Amino acid sequence: MPSPDYLTTPSGRRIAYHRDPGAGPGLMFLGGFKSDMEGTKAIHLQALARLQGRAFVRFDYSGHGQSSGEFTQGAIGDWAEDARAVLDQLTEGPQILVGSSMGGWISLLLARAAPERLAGLVTIAAAPDFTEDSMWAGFSPDQQKTLISEGQVALPSEYGAPYIITRRLIEEGRQNLVLREALDLPFPVRFVQGTADADVETSVAIRLIEHATGPDMRLTLLKGADHRFSSPEALGVVEAAISDVLSSVERGAG
Repeated sequence: MPSPDYLTTPSGRRIAYHRDPGAGPGLMFLGGFKSDMEGTKAIHLQALARLQGRAFVRFDYSGHGQSSGEFTQGAIGDWAEDARAVLDQLTEGPQILVGSSMGGWISLLLARAAPERLAGLVTIAAAPDFTEDSMWAGFSPDQQKTLISEGQVALPSEYGAPYIITRRLIEEGRQNLVLREALDLPFPVRFVQGTADADVETSVAIRLIEHATGPDMRLTLLKGADHRFSSPEALGVVEAAISDVLSSVERGAG
């Protein structure tokens, strides 16, 4: 495994990344909650970009993977700042963001903050506002009290060690919600979602596409796909979504 390069953000966080030069629009992969840039989707998309001679970047948020910081110190706004630093300092020209799970939320925050930097957007099992609508809303009264009084609560995870959810993650997340106010996406957008996703329900994808506005927006549901969305069939759906966005971008430029 090649060693990553590092970017220091304006906030002083040290972000690990891998970047390939190439043609534009480039692809920028944004991973999920407590995941890293060595996952199946990130590596697959890098290989796809190389085949196309397309610029590509993948990275670890602070507190994730090989980047600096502790996971429990981070929150949505911090990770959005990390992604914005990668977009601003490591890419040239408009990018197609590919956001997985929490990365879908982060990509929507970037789309809202810097729409001029985006050529298009693909989300994979996007989890917008999950700290509020899934975590906080799903806590029992005792868990809510523990979070407030002790500053954190532990949640079981099928992916390994329990997730430590901090009070700051919940409270800071409320400052970055995207489904409570207008969300304009003025470029080609493709949402993909699995119907067997136990972490993000299909209703979230439907709520997102109904809430957002834009001239070219589609939702693809893959029956039986889970949250990882990493099977050959699921990866093929992601590839098709990226290809569709690229085709739409080229038609618009023609």
